[in-house]
Amino acid sequence: MILILGLAALIFFSFPKNEDSTTNLIGTEHPSTKQLDSTRRGALVDQIVFTQQGDIGQVVSLIESGSHHIFSQGITSTTVFQRLRDSKSADYDFSYGSSVELTLNPAGPHFANGELNPFHVPALREALNQLINRRYIAEEIYGGLAVPRFLPLSTAFPDYAHLADVARALELRYQHDPNAAKKIINREMLALGARLEQGRWRYHDRPVRLRLLIRTEDARKHIGEYIGTLLENLGFEISYLYRTAAEASRIWLAGDPGTGAWHMYTGGWIASRIERDLADNFSYYYTPKGRADPLWQAYRPSAEFDEIADRLQRRDYRTWPERRALMSRALELAMEDSVRVWLVDQINAWPRAHNARLAVDLAGGVSASALWPYTLRFDDQIGGTMVIGSPGLLTEPWNPIAGSNWIFDLKIIRALQDPPLLADPFTGLYWPQQIQSADVKVQYGVPLIISHDWLTIHRAETINVPGNAWIDWNSDDKRFITVAEKHPEGLEARGRIRIRYKDDYWQRRWHDGSTLSLADLLLPWILSFERADPNSPLYDIAHVPNFESFQRHFRGWRIVSKQPLIIDIYSDQIHPDAEVTVADKSPSVLPWHSLALGILAEQNERLTFSSHKADRLQVDWLSLVSGPSLPILQQLLESAGREGFIPFASLLKHYLSSGEAEERYQALTDWYAERGHFWVGNGPFYLHSVHPLEGSIVLRRNEDFPDPADKWLRFVQPEIPELVMDGPILVKAGQTATFELQITFQGKPYPLDAIDEVMFLLFDGDGKLSFKGKAEPFENGIWRVILAARQINRLGSGANSLELAVKSNRVALPSFASHGFATLPADESIPEGIEP
Repeated sequence: MILILGLAALIFFSFPKNEDSTTNLIGTEHPSTKQLDSTRRGALVDQIVFTQQGDIGQVVSLIESGSHHIFSQGITSTTVFQRLRDSKSADYDFSYGSSVELTLNPAGPHFANGELNPFHVPALREALNQLINRRYIAEEIYGGLAVPRFLPLSTAFPDYAHLADVARALELRYQHDPNAAKKIINREMLALGARLEQGRWRYHDRPVRLRLLIRTEDARKHIGEYIGTLLENLGFEISYLYRTAAEASRIWLAGDPGTGAWHMYTGGWIASRIERDLADNFSYYYTPKGRADPLWQAYRPSAEFDEIADRLQRRDYRTWPERRALMSRALELAMEDSVRVWLVDQINAWPRAHNARLAVDLAGGVSASALWPYTLRFDDQIGGTMVIGSPGLLTEPWNPIAGSNWIFDLKIIRALQDPPLLADPFTGLYWPQQIQSADVKVQYGVPLIISHDWLTIHRAETINVPGNAWIDWNSDDKRFITVAEKHPEGLEARGRIRIRYKDDYWQRRWHDGSTLSLADLLLPWILSFERADPNSPLYDIAHVPNFESFQRHFRGWRIVSKQPLIIDIYSDQIHPDAEVTVADKSPSVLPWHSLALGILAEQNERLTFSSHKADRLQVDWLSLVSGPSLPILQQLLESAGREGFIPFASLLKHYLSSGEAEERYQALTDWYAERGHFWVGNGPFYLHSVHPLEGSIVLRRNEDFPDPADKWLRFVQPEIPELVMDGPILVKAGQTATFELQITFQGKPYPLDAIDEVMFLLFDGDGKLSFKGKAEPFENGIWRVILAARQINRLGSGANSLELAVKSNRVALPSFASHGFATLPADESIPEGIEP
């Protein structure tokens, strides 16, 4: 009998919980905050102080001393986790959405200084997959707090379970084989003109030196040193460049890859939510459409890979089998391309004080939880100050157009905003926050499922886009172009998403006291088009690939009603989940008056929204919160206030109330005078003060936030299935075999209607997939796999493996179990004492 709990099993067996602690592996029954006032609005704490704390080894002692309550970095160190587990003052939650990979610089084949870059060659990058022993990294470096990862699909998300047979076949193809890797690397280096002399690679009579950029704050330091040693043993010279997050980002992310400052970087990613649909991972991680940063603009995927990645990003498929075929081929091409080599998926333990609570995302943990600012609280009091430690603060400049993408920055920014929808921390589906309802109309045959009752779906043969819908932008005339103008012959779309906002939406306020207006909705739309127009002073070439990808599926939008606000978005990009489609198409709302300052700064080439354009113009990357941007923005605010500047006034003036511009600029002037920054949001917290030198940021409760404080407290505990698998260990040819899977949660049977699917994969002794199918429910909490005699005969004699993937509709995290058994010839007897 084998007990498996998916990824979590690794922790369960290695680190049993101390009896004095109340936290278990699956979740914690978080008690309600005591004496919750039903009239309280907004946040449950009064103030949050973020402090920079990069030393993971100090986490437990800082919690025990009472100086800190929560840390926004997950623990992957087994030593620190053991201390956290045994502490009487500290507790923790688990997440499964972090990953580590080796980012490769593909520029070349020569850098600007003339040096050879071997990683310009896809085949050489691909060979690293076999050179690196991922199991060693997972078990030895992470001590079991990680699992091997080969593909651009998280092993913790549903798509990995959907494509389990394809994934396992690729994992076997690229399994650790250093001899095979060495042959490929030698072949490609010789083809580049390099020579192997006395065991060292030389090019133009100089050693081939690889610069390995290594993050120092976590286990990636050891990963980098391990990979460096592997490459040294193959004849390369290695320069080990140890850097913190902020130091490294200026090299690999913001710097020009063609300068040759680095060859490899120990990258890490954390999902901001559970990603139910990973179809756009290929476009994001492997093509220039993914990001505006210089490294992404150096990516050169094959024509086939680029086309498939683009189709998947646009969801350009008609059936589920077509999607599966595209995803399967994209996985193969991603491995051949390998501008990044995936290493492990981490299991993170997120430290907190025993009396501190918040909704923790199963994928992104504390840092990426959409609900953390709405649920952060103490068990024993209302209000108070919560101190949160973060390994990085203000890692990159903050601006809402093309600012910092670092998780530690985005975590704080998330508390300052109030988006239309919020992601469920356990399923990755969305719940309405600022909207009242939505309706999704799609053409017949478009793959789409619905899980919640706050939205509806309808089917139609054709969906015609109205002629008055806006589809493009005229930069010269500063106006939107209608569908009737651009497509006089008419235009169809695969889907129409109608979003109805709450009746009181226009009564909501920005933190500086300004009331929301339609201009806050329109300006972000305008900027998206304007920044892609070469004739505009706001043009940013790094924005173009992403915009072009958007244009390929965008079919128009229109304002149906202003009160209540109802918007229609027409698109050919329809995600498999209706809730995700609505969230993805919901437009951003940003304070137009603070964006106006950024527009003025970029038009005058004093600051730019993106790092790429800042490098090109040799000016500062715009920050609304700190640094040299602030005095420039202050000057621009003064002039904008005097002149009553309205960006794209010929259009936006029709959507502003009388005197709105003057009121907005005065509110922002007062805000800056009091706060010392220009970040204006509308979330449950506002940015009270920023202290870059001291390494701290202070948020305070927005007392005008209209929502009840307990609105999101229903998210307490994820119901992750616990699996127990039983079956024979010896099976004779010609016999049938029955395997039984018990699925429970906290000792109780997992309801049959809560299980979407139990898939099984049967592998023979050579690791080849022999058969796949679905387990059948037997009774509540019990599922069975019955292998027929012909399936057993197909295996031949020897060791085999039966693997099962369980998908629940209560949590998106798939659970996995496996059972090993041997097959014997029909005429061979089963040894005495072994139960068949």
